[in-house]
Amino acid sequence: MEKIVIVGTVAFDAIETPFGKTDKILGGAATYIGLSASNFGVDAAIVSVVGKDFPQRHISMLKSRELDLEGLEIVQDGKTFFWSGKYHNDMNTRDTLITDLNVLANFNPVVPAGYKDAKILMLGNLHPSVQMSVISQVHNPKLIILDTMNFWMDCALTELMQVIAKVNVITINDEEARQLSGEYSLVLAAQKIMEMGPEFVVIKKGEHGALLFHKDNIFSAPALPLAKVFDPTGAGDTFAGGFTGYLSKTGDFNYENMKAAIVYGSVLASFCVEKFGTERMLEVSKKEINQRIDQFKSLTQYNMKRL
Repeated sequence: MEKIVIVGTVAFDAIETPFGKTDKILGGAATYIGLSASNFGVDAAIVSVVGKDFPQRHISMLKSRELDLEGLEIVQDGKTFFWSGKYHNDMNTRDTLITDLNVLANFNPVVPAGYKDAKILMLGNLHPSVQMSVISQVHNPKLIILDTMNFWMDCALTELMQVIAKVNVITINDEEARQLSGEYSLVLAAQKIMEMGPEFVVIKKGEHGALLFHKDNIFSAPALPLAKVFDPTGAGDTFAGGFTGYLSKTGDFNYENMKAAIVYGSVLASFCVEKFGTERMLEVSKKEINQRIDQFKSLTQYNMKRL
């Protein structure tokens, strides 16, 4: 098993969907990534920042999942990052209502000394300069995984391109892949993005699954059909956590194993959307995960004779 450094937000979210709304609840990219990866019994450290308003019960919960929080800075004179959003009826689009950076505005990440030799670095969605700072603190990682978004393409493209040049895997959605590459075809988009540096490109398509690109190879994984989707917040980060956790557990970073990691990421994300925030991720069991892996197999395997 390989050590993981997870950098990203630990935050509060307030969410409204067609199924209801919440007050401030636990959220943040690093939170979802860490909870998802913890299902694999990984050795992982979260590098993030919160304010004095962050409850001890959340810290205790994260520690109970065997996540190392030495790199979680607690700023005593500040407040925790807060995001509020409202989803449309199709659950694929949302409006951001509030973004309060608070302590995140001056975040200078510090990787714990015991994790500077980590072999996997999972860069959750943050300013590219923060991601680059973490890259510089980890000695010779075998695998650097980057998650980013179109906001950074709009306002910090130069810094983002410098980070992209250093990573092995990039995970973005289809809209972001098109913006980053300037290509509408996702095949051409992935090819252009690989030329920027990454060996592997993962394009997330929400309810339509995910695509994995490596050299001339393409793997397509569907999403598990669900009867109800209550809250898609954090699904992409949960996918990244499952993907990273599986790779840490197996220690194998080749294309064939990346396929299996995509499946595990998709399975973990399918749980995340079933309840608000992190609630479902705190309940999920290994038995349930294995059952959904079996469902995934039955969904994608078939016998067919050539004519």
